[in-house]
Amino acid sequence: MDVVIKRAGQSDLQVIHNMAEVVFRETYKTILSPDQMEYMMDWMYSLANLEKQVSQGHTYYIAWVGQEPQGYLSVRKDCVEPDGTEVWHLEKIYVMPSVQGTGLGGKLLDTAKQHVRDNKSTQIARIELNVNRNNPAVGFYKHQGLKILRQGDFPIGNGYYMNDYIMGLDI
Repeated sequence: MDVVIKRAGQSDLQVIHNMAEVVFRETYKTILSPDQMEYMMDWMYSLANLEKQVSQGHTYYIAWVGQEPQGYLSVRKDCVEPDGTEVWHLEKIYVMPSVQGTGLGGKLLDTAKQHVRDNKSTQIARIELNVNRNNPAVGFYKHQGLKILRQGDFPIGNGYYMNDYIMGLDI
């Protein structure tokens, strides 16, 4: 599979939105209620909110297989901990259902790691991500070397919560 992963620009936000309409809904169809699904789709993937995320420091990448977008990720610098560790948050990483299991997710994760290496300002850095505790992708992340650091139930508005593990990987 010939994959090209490119940093996304403002003009690519519609592509990300369109992929999310497929992959986010497929990923969470048995985990979220229909109402929470719609709330989260608007909260995370409306064009206005994607634009807002970019303005707040999220960097998106899109994985292209030929002319077809097949995955995306978003990463942003989060904070520097008291011990000097720079924490980067992997906000999103999704692969279209038709190419899951082909190694594309690992290539996207490698892109996120390289982005952190290229942009960190301290010696020590860590990528963290939230993943729903019922999401089968937990196994993928463990296979990729991420460890469960903690878990929580995080309010996101409208009475909804994200019931997540926070997983991490030192870079």
